[in-house]
Parts: sequence; structure tokens; C-alpha cells
Amino acid sequence: MQDWQQIQRALKQYWGYEALRPPQERVIRALLEKRDALVVLPTGFGKSLCFQLPALLQTGLTLVVSPLIALMEDQVQDLWKRRLPAACLHSELDPALRKRVLRALEENRLRLLYLGPETLFSPPVWERLQQVPLNGLIVDEAHTLVHWGGSFRPDYRRLGLVRPALGQPAFPIAAFTATADPETLSRLRHILDLQNPECIRADPLRTNISLNVAVAWSPADRRRRLLRFLAENPGSGLVYVRTRRDGEELAEWLGRRNQKTATYHGGLEAGSRRRLERAWLEGELRFLVCTNAFGLGINKPDVRWVLHFHPPPNLMDYLQEVGRGGRDGGPCRALMLVSEPTGLLDPTDRQRQAYFYSQQERLLAQARRLLTTLPPQGSYADLPPGETRVALGLLQEMGCLHWPDPFHFQVLHRHWQPPPRQDPWRGMDDFIHSRGCRWQVILRHFGYPENQPGLPCGTCDRCRAAQRR
Repeated sequence: MQDWQQIQRALKQYWGYEALRPPQERVIRALLEKRDALVVLPTGFGKSLCFQLPALLQTGLTLVVSPLIALMEDQVQDLWKRRLPAACLHSELDPALRKRVLRALEENRLRLLYLGPETLFSPPVWERLQQVPLNGLIVDEAHTLVHWGGSFRPDYRRLGLVRPALGQPAFPIAAFTATADPETLSRLRHILDLQNPECIRADPLRTNISLNVAVAWSPADRRRRLLRFLAENPGSGLVYVRTRRDGEELAEWLGRRNQKTATYHGGLEAGSRRRLERAWLEGELRFLVCTNAFGLGINKPDVRWVLHFHPPPNLMDYLQEVGRGGRDGGPCRALMLVSEPTGLLDPTDRQRQAYFYSQQERLLAQARRLLTTLPPQGSYADLPPGETRVALGLLQEMGCLHWPDPFHFQVLHRHWQPPPRQDPWRGMDDFIHSRGCRWQVILRHFGYPENQPGLPCGTCDRCRAAQRR
């Protein structure tokens, strides 16, 4: 392991920092000692530094699996500015640059390589990795692997097979995220096959963010409340919706009311996404109407408000999204609009929740059908892309399959027993209907102590109401 003075010199030379924050030092030591890790650090704690610094102090390669191209490119460009040997590989890369990166990979001239799981398992990359000494596999924004990676990016499910398949001396696997509840941590351990991981967490409490929930009594009332909120809250912000269609319809409606905005969702091509990000970051657009596809890796310190036009599906998404506000320590107002309790006057929340539940049930039904038709042995590449591979990932998590390597599977048994899961909406329901401090509800859900200095927070709507009584 490197001398700690050498680590501090590199920190000062490349990043200009005199010292690490307490959780950072623990993470860096774990990776340099070749230990697996689960790292949950809120936004602003310098998660990327925790794996970049140890990667640069070693002679081999550290792989960083990231869910978004924009996120990869931003981190690599920052490392290039510091003259550090890093690169990324993805489907939208210029062919000439891709060729140069592959050559640098062959010649072991890189210390960090950012890529998606699909690229990691592609033949040109996988073949070269057989010849390169690896220092670690980092899964960035790891909550996406559990909550939407398996549904939309089934190749995420194979990441736990990388270490045994490459047949090298053991290298650590570390999962990094800003939010993870106990069930998510447990599933990350299982999917990534982490060996006795060091679990390093800092609580997400940020009382400069005022958490508020308001009832919308009808669809028209929901929109009126949005307009009133926009008028009362100056500065930069974000409006979150559940689906692409919701976003497009709402942005069009706002445009007719002289609100300059645009819709951001995962279906936009990369150039459009980058233009919208830039327009928002530079203040050309005061706010965006966006799905949960927006925000990972985006660092805008002066976001003064975040409005959820619909409740997110779980507290994990909610905490990620409100956490994009107030990163400079200044005040941020967060408001979530929810349907009235009966759902008779405004059934939209209930309808959306039922739709997402039906999608989950449909995937489970497909996995059950697939289990009856799979050959005893098969190749991942022979399965059609899309939901069939998603279903295979569900069977893998149920223990129905064995993988001799990341590219071939064997059926172990055909007994159908879906794993028990906690209803992800339950935490959100507790949060919406709680009578107490909303930050304490969040801490309890994520397994942190509720009785901390500064709590009750005094800034959420429940605390303010208690002060008035």
C-alpha cells in the first residue's frame, strides 16, 4: 500500500486540496488495501475523488461503470484538465477517438477507463481486458443498478461475474452512490458478489432544504399550484414528473403561459440532452421539466427550489432529486404535489402508481414464462435484446441460473419463487402522511439515527406547523 504522505502529495498536486474529509480517507484506504466497499456519501462529499485518487497511484487500470454518457465525459474532461491518464468508451464516441482509446488500453497507458456495462462486455473491450492488470471495478451511481438498471440495462446484472471471469489476482469491487436504503445495500452485495464489503456511509441530512408536501384537489388545481409556486420562488429550479409524456405535455402548457422551459427525458438524443443541460446550467432556462433521467452528476450549486409535480415512486428517487437543490448551503424549497387522499377528484397519482406496478408484474410474468422455455444451457448473446434479457436478470437474482462466465448461463432449477421485496411505495407513503419532522422520516427509512443535533429540522412544513401551534 502507498505511503500516506504520497497520497497527500498527490491530493495537493492534482486537486489542490490540503486534506481529505473523514469518510474519503476511509474509502481510499479500503480500495488501496484491495477490499470491496459499499460507499454511500451524499452529493458534495467528493465520491469521485475517492476512487480516482487510488486509481492514479497504481500502475494498472481501474474500470468505472457509469450509467450516463454525459456523466462519463464530464469526469474524464475534468481529469484531462489535470493531465491525468483517463478515457471513456461509449457508443457515441468518434471512431478515431475510440481507436486511440483502445490502443491506449492495450498498451496499459490508462489508469481510469469509464464505460457502460454494454461496452464492458463487448468483444473489442473484453478481449483487451484479458491482457491488462486491473486494480478495481467501480460501479458509480450504483443505486441505478437496483432501481432501474436491471429493467433498462440488463447488462448491469452481469457485473458480479467480471472478477472471476478475468482470472486475475483479486481486485476490489466498490459500489458508490448518494442514496441507498438497507434493502438496496443488500441487493448490491448480492448482484455484485461483494466479499465482506466495507460499508462506509454518511447520512443525507441537509436541513437547508425545506421539505414540503401539498395536496392537489384536482388536475387543474395541481397546475395552479405549480404556477403559484413558480411566481413565489425566484431563482433556478427543477420540476420533476413521472413520464416523458407528462413532461412534454406540461412543458407545452407552461410555454403557453409565458414560462420559458423545456422537457428533459431519457428518450432525447445525446446532443439535445447536452444542450438542455448547458442552457439550464448557464441560466438561459430558469428551470427544466424533467423525468428521473435528469440530474446524475450535474453540479449546479445555486438551485433554489425543486418541485415534484407528481410523487416519485420511492424515497430513493425523491432524496436524489431534492438533493440537487441547495448544494451551496443556501436555502432550497422542495415541494411535492400529491393527489387528495380519496383519489376521487384527482386519481392521477393512483393511476400512475398502478401503471408502474403493472409493468413490474408484466416483467415477472415474462420471467416465469422464460423459465419454462430456456434451454439447460445457453448464450446471453443468443437472447433478443430488451425484455427477454431483463427477465433473465430476474431469474438470475432468484438463483435459478448459474453463470460459468459472463456470456453463458446454465439453468439450475425451474422452481418459481420470486424474491420477497419491500413495497417501494411504502416509504413514500410514510413520508407523505407523517405528522412529524420529514427529515426524521427520511433518516429512519434509510437506517440512520433520527435523534441528531439539529432535529427536528425546523425547516419542513411539519416542523413549521408545530412551531405555530
